[in-house]
Amino acid sequence: MSTDAPDARASASAPADPPRNAVASAYTPRPTLPGRLSAGTVARYAAGSVGTGGFATLPGLVLAYYLTDSLGVAALAAGAVITAAKIWDVVIDPVIGALTDRDLARHGTRRRLMLVGACSIAVLFALTFAVPPSLGPVLGAIWVLIAFLLAATAFSLFQVPYIALPAELTPGYDERTRLLTWRVVVLTVAILLFGAGGPALRGATADPSTGYLVMGVVAGLAIAGGMLVATTVARRPVGAGGAPVHPAALAPAARVPLREHYLAGIRSLRRSAPFRALLSTFVLQALATGLMLAGAQYVATWVMRSEDAVQLLFIALIAPALIAAPGWGVVARRLGKERTFTIASVVFTVAAVTIVAALWAPGAWIYASVAVAGIAYAGMQSLPMAMLPDVISHDELANGPGRAGAFSGVWTAGETIGFALGATTLTVILAVTGYVSSTAGQSVTQPDAATAGIVISFSIVPAVLIALSLLTLARYRLRRADIETAP
Repeated sequence: MSTDAPDARASASAPADPPRNAVASAYTPRPTLPGRLSAGTVARYAAGSVGTGGFATLPGLVLAYYLTDSLGVAALAAGAVITAAKIWDVVIDPVIGALTDRDLARHGTRRRLMLVGACSIAVLFALTFAVPPSLGPVLGAIWVLIAFLLAATAFSLFQVPYIALPAELTPGYDERTRLLTWRVVVLTVAILLFGAGGPALRGATADPSTGYLVMGVVAGLAIAGGMLVATTVARRPVGAGGAPVHPAALAPAARVPLREHYLAGIRSLRRSAPFRALLSTFVLQALATGLMLAGAQYVATWVMRSEDAVQLLFIALIAPALIAAPGWGVVARRLGKERTFTIASVVFTVAAVTIVAALWAPGAWIYASVAVAGIAYAGMQSLPMAMLPDVISHDELANGPGRAGAFSGVWTAGETIGFALGATTLTVILAVTGYVSSTAGQSVTQPDAATAGIVISFSIVPAVLIALSLLTLARYRLRRADIETAP
């Protein structure tokens, strides 16, 4: 008798859609972990960070400055424009999370929404920086609001399912650290390219308006390219044994009321204490880094007295981070992700505090403090992103698979809140300290109070926020044994 006969009979008698609890058992951790992800899979997933890094960095760096110092929009109004677009993100991210879970159940992949976002973001990003100078501050602000809101929607369509993928690509605790470490390596390169290259493109023409448009077109194409590469790794999730999980076991494919999309995210927060702790920490840190990112151009222009110094600030931030990102992964394998995350956060806090000395002695020494912060920032990016898949897997053990989109939707919304409030906090500080807005080519002098506000928003305020995040991180109780212990 052929050795293939029993398998053929089993296949013929198997139900078309296996029961949920039967397939969910494929997620049960086992002592023997599956093999490593291929280098190609890791590289293609990491390529998505060209898009995510570019979209997070360039608007965070220049959009507020574009509004206040090119379009003549008042600081508070500029903050309101950016915040309004980000609030929209917070509204739609949980819905996108639920929709991508439904796509996974129907088609076995999250690729559809990722493609929609990747294919539309280039045009929308370029439009954000294409405001005709003749429109004036009010119409210019409205233009930026609408274009940036649409670009942010396209970004969320990609970002939410993208964040959900690591939990489904591999169940390995250390393999996820490897996957996310290389993602952060690419992320740091993207931050360097967009943070330094964006302002360089802006200054490539004599006309500031044309420079911003060139920057928007080139950056938009690069962002879209990275996203499109990453869509190729979206595939059917694998269980602990490495076998693909049947779509029917993942999530209900039926349509549900809109409010159910939000309730799914709320339920993920309520039932997962590790998720609440990790998300709270990440939001506070996003607020701190978003504040520093938005303030970098102001530090370059009004503290270091060179608009082009922002490129050197980014080189100082990212060059050390390129070396440090793999190093944080090595440390995490020895000490654990949560302890290593704490160390990185403390180092960043100390580095940020030292920058306050620029109030009395501004100078090139600031680059050294930023470089130390860059070393820590690499760990602050890679480690929480490597911890999120562990949180999702921990929840799957108790509640079954198929909810990664709900988690990633809430996560993306939280990250968006943090970065949005970072830019908003900066504009509030600028308004309170008397910052003077201007149009392109107009020469103004800032009061001493405004310069002091810029320094404080780049040093003391971020340091306090990171210190607060350490309190929430202390509540994160998930450890390696919770992920890899056999039943």
